[in-house]
Amino acid sequence: MQQRKVIVITGAAGVGKTTVAHYLKRHYQVPQVITHTTRPPRQGEVPDQDYYFESPASFNQKHYLESVDYAGAKYGSSYEGLEQAWAHHRLVSIVLDTAGALSYCQKLPAETIVLFITVSHPKLAQQRLHLRPGDPKANHQRINSDEFKRDITLPAELAGKATVINNDDWASTKAVLDRLIKSW
Repeated sequence: MQQRKVIVITGAAGVGKTTVAHYLKRHYQVPQVITHTTRPPRQGEVPDQDYYFESPASFNQKHYLESVDYAGAKYGSSYEGLEQAWAHHRLVSIVLDTAGALSYCQKLPAETIVLFITVSHPKLAQQRLHLRPGDPKANHQRINSDEFKRDITLPAELAGKATVINNDDWASTKAVLDRLIKSW
């Protein structure tokens, strides 16, 4: 692949977006684009590896393809972060919600590949969320959020732009990803 591409991995919480990103990184050396946040680092997070941790002032100096305010902090993916990733790899990935995926399609249509990860029934995503370590209350809030409801099905704006991958079974998902990577 000569041209620079970004694989945007999208879908609802609990469908396996991060698992897909980690698989692409481990098996195909497709790194994730580092995104920005104004929240403080959590225990174990490494600056400039997990996130670019920003002050509100430094966050506002970047040029964003998409950004959101969530739980009192700003999050976003910047042209600067994308260029930094592309400086080392022609094919990179990023995990975004469907609104972010649409933004990439609009701003970088020739460079964006969208993978919409889904499951056959929302209950499966909910079960996976409940198995995650962490705060059960936060997982419950995610399941009941407008974003979860929006992202559990492919938005009409992404129809024809996204490759839909059903992730009910990880072995089948890996086979689809392997075929896609070979075709790119």
